[in-house]
Amino acid sequence: MSRLRAAVRAELRSPRALLLVLIVVLFVAFASLKPAFLNGPFVIAPLLTSIAIFTVVGLSQMVVLSVGHMNLAVGQLAGVGALVAGACLENLGMPLLAGLAVGALASTVLGGLAGWIIAKTGVNSFIVTLAMSFTLLGLIPTLYERWSTGQAFTTLPDAFQAVGRGTFADVCLLGYCGSEAIPLMILPALVCMAAIWYFYTCTQGGREVLMTGSSLRAAELSGVPTARRMILVHALSGLLAAIAGILLAASTGSFTPAIGGEFMLSSFLGPILGGTLLAGGLVSIVGTALGITLTSVIRKGLELYGVGLETLNVLLGCILLAALATDRLRLIFARRRPSMKNESVATLAVELDEAEAIR
Repeated sequence: MSRLRAAVRAELRSPRALLLVLIVVLFVAFASLKPAFLNGPFVIAPLLTSIAIFTVVGLSQMVVLSVGHMNLAVGQLAGVGALVAGACLENLGMPLLAGLAVGALASTVLGGLAGWIIAKTGVNSFIVTLAMSFTLLGLIPTLYERWSTGQAFTTLPDAFQAVGRGTFADVCLLGYCGSEAIPLMILPALVCMAAIWYFYTCTQGGREVLMTGSSLRAAELSGVPTARRMILVHALSGLLAAIAGILLAASTGSFTPAIGGEFMLSSFLGPILGGTLLAGGLVSIVGTALGITLTSVIRKGLELYGVGLETLNVLLGCILLAALATDRLRLIFARRRPSMKNESVATLAVELDEAEAIR
């Protein structure tokens, strides 16, 4: 029982609890002031679709943050995955799953390449991924112009479009159908979240990644292949970015050069708001999803009030700045925290679990 109480107290002190409260308060406020906010097929379904896509984007950034790196090419890697998948489906006539797999593989390889350069040369991840971002930013439109007739791939399999635009109202069992306010798009996002949770909690590689992020020197002295773990997380980031790009293409109905262009800000907002440390070693999968949900609810609510995109970006930028400041204060507080001599063994165990930080 004492362990349960300690776990509850630890959860209430985490950023996740505050995010959940803010989401509920904002949702109720927008619904009260603008009843149209509760419109299922026209507001809630697009909102959940956006949350699903950007949660995957947030996970793409979170995995590199877990080793203290960052990936400024998240949007462009998403664009590459979508580009290759669209070309495979339309130009080469490949089966749906095969075409999507090739697109995901392309971004995974590019992400792994960035990780290899960082691990072998010691160049800061900011510089390497920024260079890759600018390279792909010019390459993607050029390839669309050469490979497609209208600078977009629009001939897509019916199953692909069904997942992108379908809802649970299309799924019926024993004469009962789901809600049209819940899109099928949430299923791939939940699968990605579950897979990343399993990676960090149930695999040696995931634990070694967190150890690398906590202390590179200590990880090396413990025999952890830190270079390979850096390559692994960057490859995983590329894979998740490609999945996000493909999901966005499914929701819009076409593969275009614009895919991934708005991913950068959200990729940092979700993990940092959710409790992932920029210094590495601490991640929060649920927190990332909650951070994305909060920013998406704010965006959708303000859109109903006619707030322009520029104002929204300014607001989200301020939220990111506040999150970065909070992240820094949390690190300072952790370093100055007094000894826990009076804490119970159960509370200490929970705090150690939090250090593992897979929630």
